[in-house]
Amino acid sequence: MAAGIRYQVWKTQSTLRKTTDQQSVPTTWWQLPQSQAGRDMQAIIQWRSRAVKVFLRQNPICTYCTQFHMTMSPDISKTVTVEGKTYPRDSWTNITPTILQKVGKNLHCKKHHPLNLIKLRINDFFYKNYFNKYRNPLFSVYDNLSPVVTLYQNYDSLLVPVDHPSRSKTDSYYINSEYMLRAHTSSHQVDLIGTGLDAFLLYGDVYRRDAIDSSHYPAFHQVEGVRLFTKYELFDRSSSTDILKLFEDGQRLPTKQESHTHESSLSLEHDLKKTLENLTFHLFGKDIEVKWVDAYFPFTHPSWELEIKFQGEWMEVLGCGIIEQNIMNSGGVADKVGWAFGLGLERLAMKLFNIPDIRLFWSEDSGFLSQFEVDDPYKPITYKPVSSSPQCINDISFWVKEKSFSENDFYDMVRAVGGDLVEQVHLFDTFFHPKKQLQSQSYRIVYRHMERALSQEEVNKVHQEIAARAVRTLHVEIR
Repeated sequence: MAAGIRYQVWKTQSTLRKTTDQQSVPTTWWQLPQSQAGRDMQAIIQWRSRAVKVFLRQNPICTYCTQFHMTMSPDISKTVTVEGKTYPRDSWTNITPTILQKVGKNLHCKKHHPLNLIKLRINDFFYKNYFNKYRNPLFSVYDNLSPVVTLYQNYDSLLVPVDHPSRSKTDSYYINSEYMLRAHTSSHQVDLIGTGLDAFLLYGDVYRRDAIDSSHYPAFHQVEGVRLFTKYELFDRSSSTDILKLFEDGQRLPTKQESHTHESSLSLEHDLKKTLENLTFHLFGKDIEVKWVDAYFPFTHPSWELEIKFQGEWMEVLGCGIIEQNIMNSGGVADKVGWAFGLGLERLAMKLFNIPDIRLFWSEDSGFLSQFEVDDPYKPITYKPVSSSPQCINDISFWVKEKSFSENDFYDMVRAVGGDLVEQVHLFDTFFHPKKQLQSQSYRIVYRHMERALSQEEVNKVHQEIAARAVRTLHVEIR
């Protein structure tokens, strides 16, 4: 049953009385025949079964919950419960039970999980290489902050423009118009800076509406790293510390912010890139080839992405940059400058352990998890497939009848019905019919269980439910 969604239990009336098949079934309790000596209990059970069917016909069913054959209480259906806290629904609510089931899993904190092994390696690098003046680890580590954040935390505190695509309902998971599931761990950056932290690592689960394939999943994990500097900390190795300045009233250039001097921007860039290159060598080996690519992020400037040449191909590892000074000002540290980076744990684990499918990280199969039961997080591990089951492929085509239709709405609906049985969903054909004035879309859905073979019959049942659900909830017309 989906986490965070509570269901009304319809209680039996205390005084049971006789009724007939012609009598209507009340919507607030079961009317059962009066208990009499010698009555056949099986008959009562059969009557209750008929009563349930009548009840379900007479009452609206939540489209995400028909697979459970349960109905939501009218008052409860107006709310969403996440991690024990209840929020009111509104027009922005698009979070699904499938996603709510992922909240609180905290895979990065589970011992012997591959994401936890990556976390331990990253922590070890920063613990061994960065110290404060008391020779204690410089970086604090946080890994259990709630993924529920305000829209201000996720967007406005990070200077994300009002018209940025990430704000769209088709890109993020909204609890309502005020709260959402964080789309990045950067959502906590200003809050943590405001507590007085100058260096920290933040791990957490993040949520984005995305395509369905072997490398994309609506819930994944990131680590955010932040380091701040005073003037004397940044220029501590310079003989001209008293002359050098962090700030100026200048121009915004591709290489600096308007409030930063060239010296402070260059020093921050050098320290950031040196730190992340060394982290990359720590994770992938000193012989790995790296390159920096200019990038854009609303919350840093200048910004870069780090790529590595892994198994003959260039692969993006992380994004980073110099924190926008307006963010520093909001955190109450207007006299400091800093850098930040963010990287995806699944991306690293898939490459380091040769894990082919991102769904595997959510598997509870012992055949998968046992491969990572090691005492040394640096022990080389190459994942060995648990299942070599064949794919089952079904197509679905329909006319899109509403302008508000989004591919991500369809992907979420497929996940709600098929769960992790769905390996890929691919839009392989689209065209506009001039006479009907409708757009046609055709999707190929690939089904494969990660632990056993699927029969075409059971796949067809799931596929039929997807088609029926698409008609009911997305108002499409099956072709």
